[in-house]
Amino acid sequence: MFAVHLLAFHFTKLKEDQIKKVDRYLYPLRLSDDVLLDVMARFQAEMVKGLGRDTNSTATVKMLPSFVRSLPDGSEKGDFLAVDLGGSLFRAHQVKVFDDGKQSSQLESKFYPTPKEVTQGNGAELFDFIADCLLDFMETKNLKHKKLPLGFTFSFPCKQTKLEEGVLLAWTKHFKVRGVQDTDVVTSLRRALQKHKDIDVDVLALVNDTVGTMMTCGYDDERCEVGVIIGTGTNACYMEEMRHIDLVEGDEGRMCINTEWGAFGDDGALDDLRTEFDRELDLGSLNPGKQLFEKMIGSLYLGELVRLILLKMTKEGLLFNGKASTALLTKGKIEMKHVSAMEKYKEGLSNTKEILTELNLFPSEEDCVAVQHVCTIVSFRSANLCAAALAAILTRLRENKKLLRMRTTVGIDGGLYKTHPQYAKRLHKVVRRLVPTCDVRFLLSLSGSGKGAAMVTAVARRLAAQRSHIDAALAPFLLSLGTLTEVRNKMRTELEYGLKRETQANATVKMLPTYVRGTPDGTEKGKFLALDLGGTNFRVLLVKIKSGRRRSVQMYNKIFAIPLEIMQGTGEELFDHIVQCIADFLEYMGIKGARLPLGFTFSFPCRQASIDKGTLVGWTKGFKATDCEGEDVVDMLREAIRRRNEFDLDIVAVVNDTVGTMMTCGYEDPNCEIGLIAGTGSNVCYMEDMKNIEIVEGNEGKMCINTEWGAFGDNGCIDNIRTKYDKEVDEGSLNPGKQSDRLALLQVRRILQQLGLDSTCEDSIIVKEVCGVVSQRAAQLCGAGLAAIVEKKRENRGVERLQITVGVDGTLYKLHPHFSRVLQETVKELAPQCDVTFMLSEDGSGKGAALITAVAKRLHNVGQK
Repeated sequence: MFAVHLLAFHFTKLKEDQIKKVDRYLYPLRLSDDVLLDVMARFQAEMVKGLGRDTNSTATVKMLPSFVRSLPDGSEKGDFLAVDLGGSLFRAHQVKVFDDGKQSSQLESKFYPTPKEVTQGNGAELFDFIADCLLDFMETKNLKHKKLPLGFTFSFPCKQTKLEEGVLLAWTKHFKVRGVQDTDVVTSLRRALQKHKDIDVDVLALVNDTVGTMMTCGYDDERCEVGVIIGTGTNACYMEEMRHIDLVEGDEGRMCINTEWGAFGDDGALDDLRTEFDRELDLGSLNPGKQLFEKMIGSLYLGELVRLILLKMTKEGLLFNGKASTALLTKGKIEMKHVSAMEKYKEGLSNTKEILTELNLFPSEEDCVAVQHVCTIVSFRSANLCAAALAAILTRLRENKKLLRMRTTVGIDGGLYKTHPQYAKRLHKVVRRLVPTCDVRFLLSLSGSGKGAAMVTAVARRLAAQRSHIDAALAPFLLSLGTLTEVRNKMRTELEYGLKRETQANATVKMLPTYVRGTPDGTEKGKFLALDLGGTNFRVLLVKIKSGRRRSVQMYNKIFAIPLEIMQGTGEELFDHIVQCIADFLEYMGIKGARLPLGFTFSFPCRQASIDKGTLVGWTKGFKATDCEGEDVVDMLREAIRRRNEFDLDIVAVVNDTVGTMMTCGYEDPNCEIGLIAGTGSNVCYMEDMKNIEIVEGNEGKMCINTEWGAFGDNGCIDNIRTKYDKEVDEGSLNPGKQSDRLALLQVRRILQQLGLDSTCEDSIIVKEVCGVVSQRAAQLCGAGLAAIVEKKRENRGVERLQITVGVDGTLYKLHPHFSRVLQETVKELAPQCDVTFMLSEDGSGKGAALITAVAKRLHNVGQK
């Protein structure tokens, strides 16, 4: 018993001594966490460099766009072919994806060895080999009679400009085929397939093996957004934000980036970490100076790296009594399978002795312990370096999402990761240590990159069908110049109908006289009250106007909510609520006893008989108070004031918000004779020559006309441009068949529902496109109507070229990023003889009402004199 313990002690001591000896000898290969964090930072810098348009050409990490824009969503289905070129075996696959609600699939494969004369021959022979293997596979599976889509997994760096095209940048691993670099490999494959007239295959996608791995795992786990290969070579891909990819147009959504991280360090960035063994291995490779990071990680190189280390240690007398065998002197005699076998937990030492003996070496126990530890250090360094680069990608993903902590899945494949006894555990442990803010799940790709290529093809088909669906849904919203010209002409006709006595009753554009006969001239002054009713909020304002050299307008206001039950209750309840708000404001300002002139901005269509009388034609914008339509809203306000019997006001003018907007801008620019609102609803007013207004007596001077153009088309004159979505929105509104100018948001929601997306869908690309098309049409229609008005103004004046200002207000015009630009461009295109300046109104509905009241008082005083 004592002898057994003594032997165990001796062996343990022996092992410890040998491990320490190897540790000292191979110290440069042992990387601390500080070094790994530094590698991580260097790789992050290279990623940024690769993504930049101006820096990509000099970047070693090329960050190649894959044009894969979406992960599987479970709706994919169908039969697909896939071929996979990248390692010692060429693979052909048939993948069936079932739409059974369980996200199930079936994979059938056949492997073909790739002989050296193919991997280092010429391009025509390589692609003929691929086509011949695929033909054999299709014959075996009885698929020659079917036309099937194919995904091509090509595990070499390619520059892609679309999904089904890729120009080879450089061969890696053991491939060195002549005449393929700088050519499109998909075109070469199609050319080879065309030689076989008895098969019909449609190559839809070119996929890197890392992308295929990510897509395969993404089919099973929706969190998967990284793919890593650790096998013969190594590489990674991940989903990057489009706004960061300078090499591709567009900034919405994401795209998978193939990092090609195997070339990291080709510019010398890792020279301080590369050892004499790395440099010797590189010099003896097929591509010296290239793929230096991969040569420190991939299984194609680790066996040779171990051999070079053992050879030097032997020459220095540290192993095998200084005697090297012919096998140890021969390149390629130690492979990764030997390294893995020597590192096995229990039988590792016995495997080591057996392998070394096969190499005609005569190892002692000390030699076996030392050799096993050399293998451990080499493979451990490989896992460490891989972990550092992967940690950099995970950190970038988390920062892109602006998260403090992130959960994600990494899809992973490759013989080294799968077959080495300790590699996966080491990699996981180091990654979690380097990025403690990421909860990472590692998901092994069981079906390989072949299924991934099929999944990319399936997703591409789904997106193509979706694209077709989107295009069909949005096509009616795309208005040609001819259509917009037609809209402008029809608007002009409706303007004329609305102004004429005999046609006004049937006109949709009612052209309501406002009895505003002038714009501000700068002499207005005094204190005025203004009311603003037009949405869910009601405002009361005190406006102080000063004239002369210190001309200014000061405003004080208070906002009051109008509950839905008031908006859709009785007219008496609505106006009593308004008077209650006025009383609160007068009390708040301490002016309850003053009888001030008041302007009432009432943003609904009214037929006016004078400036202080307005009969409501019809409610819009969600209001539906009863007993109001056909009644004078000024009288209803006065009656409510009398019922309260607390104060009295001099109601001088009832005003539309468009008129208030025009007057506000007219106070700053005398050339402003048009007011436009583009917000919750849309309307326009303008100063018309009295001689053209048949519905009002007199033909001298001008009067502001409230067009109420929101009702344009209620007679069916623009039904040719109204879409089914417009009709659905209209039918679900409070006033179907009226006010065709509807909320764009409702149209967007309807379109998204039609596309199978709900209104909270996070597919930002589709949502943005739908919103963009709907709002573009809104701006173009608004521009076409406005072009009709400025052209009428030009003809009224009898000038060849008109210079005029349009006062504009409304949240759509102010806040939408493109509405104002599209509107202005449309006006310029449809009214080329008019130089139109657009002036943003500051509080037209409040300040404007006070200015109209001031102008009315000024004109009244002039009339009295």
